Amino acid sequence: MMSNSSYLEPQLPPHFYQSGAELGEEEEEMPATEKDLAEDAPWKKIQQNTFTRWCNEHLKCVNKRIVDLQKDLSDGLKLIGLLEVLSQKKMYRKYHSRPNFRQMKLENVSVALEFLEREHIKLVSIAGSGSASTSS
Repeated sequence: MMSNSSYLEPQLPPHFYQSGAELGEEEEEMPATEKDLAEDAPWKKIQQNTFTRWCNEHLKCVNKRIVDLQKDLSDGLKLIGLLEVLSQKKMYRKYHSRPNFRQMKLENVSVALEFLEREHIKLVSIAGSGSASTSS
């Protein structure tokens, strides 16, 4: 018959409970440039929130709202709505009002980009930030 002590948790050495920093291992710190470009960089979140609020302010008049820029602009509908509100013009081409497939969503985004081209609005990328500004 086995004693109750065999059912106890095994004793682990003290270093098992210590963090790597306590053992002399230094955590690698990310270089400043990588921090700035990181997905969760604070300035990116601020820009994203600012642009989202700006878009929503303009989209109010067409009863649309953006919560997540990447997801909500991906089907082209809110992008088209925003462009129509800002330009006070309608799209030159028809677009899919209920895009169910990826191809339909891509076509909608293409309609929006074609509209910008026809209106002579050039998208200019800001190096390193991944955002764009417009100039005419």
